[in-house]
Amino acid sequence: MLENLIYCLNATIPIFLLMLFGLFFRKAGLFDDAFAGKLNRFVFTIGLPVMLFKDLSTQNFFAFWDGSFVLFCFFATLLSIVMVAVASLVIKQRPLRGEFIQGGYRSSTALLGVAFLENLYGSSEAATLMIIGAVPLYNVAAVAALSLTTREAGEKLDGTAILGALRKLVTNPIIIGIVIGMAWSLLQIPQPVIFQKTVSSISATATPLGLMALGASFDLKKALGRWKPAVSASVFKLVIFAAAFLPVGVAMGFRGEKLVAAVAMLASPTTVSGFVMARNLGHDGTLSSSIIMLTTLFSAFTLTAWLYLLKTMALI
Repeated sequence: MLENLIYCLNATIPIFLLMLFGLFFRKAGLFDDAFAGKLNRFVFTIGLPVMLFKDLSTQNFFAFWDGSFVLFCFFATLLSIVMVAVASLVIKQRPLRGEFIQGGYRSSTALLGVAFLENLYGSSEAATLMIIGAVPLYNVAAVAALSLTTREAGEKLDGTAILGALRKLVTNPIIIGIVIGMAWSLLQIPQPVIFQKTVSSISATATPLGLMALGASFDLKKALGRWKPAVSASVFKLVIFAAAFLPVGVAMGFRGEKLVAAVAMLASPTTVSGFVMARNLGHDGTLSSSIIMLTTLFSAFTLTAWLYLLKTMALI
């Protein structure tokens, strides 16, 4: 039992230590909000796409592709969105519903999914499959939920918002990195040593910088801004979805890396980009920031618990 706990702590503690370092650096004056924002932008537009490209481009695409796992990720995400959307109907203030929905389902899949798999297995192919199944749906559903709840009841979602969702999907740097990496793998394009080393150096910055930027963005006061709906959304994000869909994944035969990727999809903290999207689509963002902060704070315990459970059952 102790050996299983140590195994799980080896996956989670380094991640949250880096986040604490980011918080410490902000308190020490080395980071500020503007710098943390720039770090986040670098990680999501350069670091993570390059990391995913590196992992994909050097692999045999057909060897690691698993259509059933991609479909599992898609339908688990779709049902998660439906569940949290139904739960949002109890919120009387219509504009808060969109933020509740997005905050309740939208995980930090790329950053934490890659971090967990790199820590445990030294590769992120399963995270790539999870991202393909979940992230496009994340973006489309977030734009739809936030756009619909900024309008009066009965008013339809207009074409501009739909085009905006499609544009965000097509121009998502992480999706672009995956597509280029898959194409590179399929075409078996050789990589010179200089190119490989440069790509490896850039990709190595993604996880540590992203986690420190996330920690530097943490503000406990904001987490208390809308605490009641934020707590409800956090329970969905960290507990309910994983409890509902991990048994399905196990029944479908997924083990090891794929189950860890599923945990990251179902039970990791809400992504910080959700706050930016909420503000850009006419919401005040207070509930979004509260959900992000609470899920980030408590995921240190819940993620360790989920991994420990799976390890104890010899599934990872």
